Amino acid sequence: MFIDKKIYEIYPINPTYPDMLKKIPSAPKKIYAIGNISLLNEKSISIVGSRNSSEYGRKITKSITKDLVQSGIVIVSGMANGIDSVAHKTCLEYGGKTIAVLGSGFRHIFPKENEELFHQIIENDGLVISEYPIDTPVQMKNFPKRNRIISGISDAVIVVEAGAKSGSLITANHAINQGKEVWAIPGNINLANSVGTNELIKDGANVLTKLGDIIW
Repeated sequence: MFIDKKIYEIYPINPTYPDMLKKIPSAPKKIYAIGNISLLNEKSISIVGSRNSSEYGRKITKSITKDLVQSGIVIVSGMANGIDSVAHKTCLEYGGKTIAVLGSGFRHIFPKENEELFHQIIENDGLVISEYPIDTPVQMKNFPKRNRIISGISDAVIVVEAGAKSGSLITANHAINQGKEVWAIPGNINLANSVGTNELIKDGANVLTKLGDIIW
């Protein structure tokens, strides 16, 4: 994929490198970034969830994202299908700022259909980052690893929908280990997409039912 934007290389010694990220286990030795790098040091919340999202999950994501954007919060997610994409797109729709964390190089967007979203984020004063060089191909093993960065640059993590083995649970566990607040949306106990979020709540995650629960 052709890229005509400046690519920043950010090291832990650089002021732009987020202090929160320096403190996590296995902090990336370098971040590649395209877009508004100042967002790395603004208050942010990550919103993650199932790729196979339900109408309920998408509706809740839109509502939460809109409210957070209107409160001046930067939205962080992984630019995957489903909940991630809804969070990014809703953020852009309401004039907010968003950060996408990739598990591949900038020339290998995954999923392919989100190449347009990649450009929209950059063109709307957002930011796309990766710990992988620009030509790094898509390797599925890298996506769970990148989730530590999603939580690492965020003040808190919201999990909207998650199956029993969802990558969103990996993000939530990273957040817990990093000392971050984790919020989960309760779901229908009969639906597979609610298994992970309901388990998070059983294990002590905060229950999110309205924006007032999370704004501090």
